[in-house]
Parts: sequence; C-alpha cells; structure tokens
Amino acid sequence: MFVQLLAATGVLAVLTMVPGPDMAVVTKRALASGWRDGLRTVGGITAGLLIWGVLTVAGLAAVLAASATAYTVVKLAGAVYLGVLGVQALLHSRRGRPEVPAASAPSPSGNPWRTGLVGNLFNPKIAVFYTGLLPTLAPSGLSPHLGMTLLILVHAALTLVWLGGYVLVLAKARAFFEKPAVRRTMDRVTGAVLIGFGVKVATSQP
Repeated sequence: MFVQLLAATGVLAVLTMVPGPDMAVVTKRALASGWRDGLRTVGGITAGLLIWGVLTVAGLAAVLAASATAYTVVKLAGAVYLGVLGVQALLHSRRGRPEVPAASAPSPSGNPWRTGLVGNLFNPKIAVFYTGLLPTLAPSGLSPHLGMTLLILVHAALTLVWLGGYVLVLAKARAFFEKPAVRRTMDRVTGAVLIGFGVKVATSQP
C-alpha cells in the first residue's frame, strides 16, 4: 500500500507542477498586490480542491463529469471568469506609466482568497480528474472512499506547497518585477495566458 501511495503522490506532484490556470491566476495576483495576497489566492485554490474532493467522495462530481449540459455550463462560466481576469490584466498594463513605481500602483479589487476559490471551482476538469484518474491511483489496501479522501488531501497539500513556494520565489524577485516596464510586460503576458486558458477551457471536452 505504501508503494502505491508513493507512486500516486509522484503522479499528483507532476500534475500539480504543470502550469495551468491556477498558476496564471496566482502570478497575476502576487505580482499585482504582493506575496500576502498571492498566498491568500493559493489558499482559495486549495479550498476549491477540497470542495471538489468533498463533492467527489459524495458522488456529486461524477454527475457533473457525466452530464454534458452541466459540464458545459461550468466550463463556460470558468472560461468567462478567466477571460475577465485576463482582460483586467491587459487593461492594467495599458494604464501603467513608466515613471510611476509599481509599489505605488493600486492593488486589484476583489478578495484574493475568493479569486482563487472561484477560479478553481469553475474548472470542470478537476471533477473529471477526480472521478476519472484519481480512483485508479487509490491504494488497494484501503476502502475506495478512504483511499480517495487520502489522495485528495495529498493533492491539496501538494498544491498548497507548490503554489505557495512559487509565490515566495516571486516575492524574492520583487525588486525586479516592480520595475514599471517589467510589470507592464508581465501584465500583458499573464493577461494573454489567462485569456488563452479561458479559450482552452471553453473549447475543451469532458
């Protein structure tokens, strides 16, 4: 069982480190308003994973994964949300002035924890991942519910550590990212990436 759990943790670690919408949202928030808001955003994302986990164990996520209509509604809502965040980043880059330090720029509106939570909950791929792949990774020595619960907690912990560490790395390079020209470039890049992920989510299939 331990070997199976270790192998499952390795798979989850690789999937967690693959760049996706969550990392783009965290990057945007951390660069715009500092590491504290970045960590709060990570906390919201982790809470979203735990909610998906509860729904999965309860069997509700399987309904979403199996229902084309429900999947489409959630994915379009998520695509719109990512698109809005991307447009906001692009507009912010256009308003920036080279002579104004980034530290004095206004922080983005909205609760960072809620930003992370909503972005994660509107990602239907999590439901498909938890109901499709996760059961195949569950240790055979445990009951299905207990095995799934354990892996969901492992995935949430890996996400918290990985994205939290990423935010702290960004904080170490804050002096570089506070340069107005760099901030404008990063706003444009993260804005384009968020819009790209929004399009990808909108056109994805279950």
